[in-house]
Amino acid sequence: MKRKETFFVGLMLFSMFFGAGNLIFPPFLGIGAGTSFWPAIIGFIITGVGLPLLVIVAISLVKDGANSLGNRVHPWFGTIFTIIVYLSIGPFFGIPRNANVAFEMGIKPFVGSSVNSSLILFGFTVVFFLLVYLLSLNPTKMVDYMGRFITPTLLLSIVVLCVTGFVKLHKPFNAPTANYHTASLFKGFIDGYSTMDALAALAFGIVILTTIKQKGVSEKKQLIASTIKAALVAGSALALVYVIIGLLGAKMGGYGSFDNGTALLSTASTLLLGTAGKILLGFIFTLACFTTCVGLTIACGEYFSKIAPKLSYRLIVTVITLGSLLIANLGLNQIITISVPFLDMAYPLTIVLVVLSIFHRYFGGAQKVYACAMLLTGIVSVLDGLKAFDLKWSPIDALLGRLPLASVGLDWVIPAVVGLLVGLILEKFRPASERERLKKAS
Repeated sequence: MKRKETFFVGLMLFSMFFGAGNLIFPPFLGIGAGTSFWPAIIGFIITGVGLPLLVIVAISLVKDGANSLGNRVHPWFGTIFTIIVYLSIGPFFGIPRNANVAFEMGIKPFVGSSVNSSLILFGFTVVFFLLVYLLSLNPTKMVDYMGRFITPTLLLSIVVLCVTGFVKLHKPFNAPTANYHTASLFKGFIDGYSTMDALAALAFGIVILTTIKQKGVSEKKQLIASTIKAALVAGSALALVYVIIGLLGAKMGGYGSFDNGTALLSTASTLLLGTAGKILLGFIFTLACFTTCVGLTIACGEYFSKIAPKLSYRLIVTVITLGSLLIANLGLNQIITISVPFLDMAYPLTIVLVVLSIFHRYFGGAQKVYACAMLLTGIVSVLDGLKAFDLKWSPIDALLGRLPLASVGLDWVIPAVVGLLVGLILEKFRPASERERLKKAS
């Protein structure tokens, strides 16, 4: 595949990743971290860029995408985990959240307070999802639509806003807030969960591989190499955007306090460019959220049509867009309230699964290693998720609080390592001949 084609596939992947959370969270991190901005943004990039890239690489190394990764734990786990991931990044959380943010930033600021916002939201989502549906029906055109046209427009718009901010905003960074005062690197690491990109990468990996195959690449090593190159293009663009909009947020520290990233960016754009800034920001959010919704819809459509071949791709895309439309009209706050605890549960499992997959051959792909590490990680992450839902039990909370790294939100790390070691020990009891057979098979 030519370099130019690889570049545009990478831009397509960037546009699929870059949605609501990617715009909202970096500037809010910036204003919170203040003078601790750089370690915080590095932590954010590790999980917001590095982890999704690792997922893409892991997907390129297996035959059937996320399902194959999950099957290394157990076939039932592979099926259930993958379905949950696709539903969560698709019609249940990811797609409705992006549509809602597009409305909140692209339409709501220009609608009077006397107008019924629920009715306007419904009308907007009908048009929004009709366009998503029409573009999703022809996934082979993804590179042309998104890589060549939409993504460059999006990047240029973000650069215009941020460069204007760097020129006009001169107040120094604030001192970090309590959350970033100590261990800002780890706080940024946890903040990176909110982009949902590591989960999205489980779905996007297959879309990218399919796109590259359509370019004539079929040999496995070339396919892996092309996938990695495209992922690096997308990752570089993501990291650059995170840094510049994060810095914009940090520079806004001297201009007031804000409840969230949308309020911060809205104030910044109006302060810098007046009404034109508000229009530009609405355009950026709408375009970013739209491309992500298209990518997620295509990924979900391709996956579910594969595991349920009796259902056509068109039918599944229709169901996904209609379901997303209905859930989007519940409102942004309700969607976020449900999605955050879910991320607390899903991200540690995804991280451990991907890391094990990268080092798969070094422990012979032993199923016991996968199962034990994922089991202990899952217990802790599920309990953390339930706690985020305010389903607390004091003895369990006290036990979780005593785990190493609990103070920085990484209480699952040591259990994962313990599970890994237990799996390796159990594997030693397997007959040597069987271990060798499994190592060759992996």
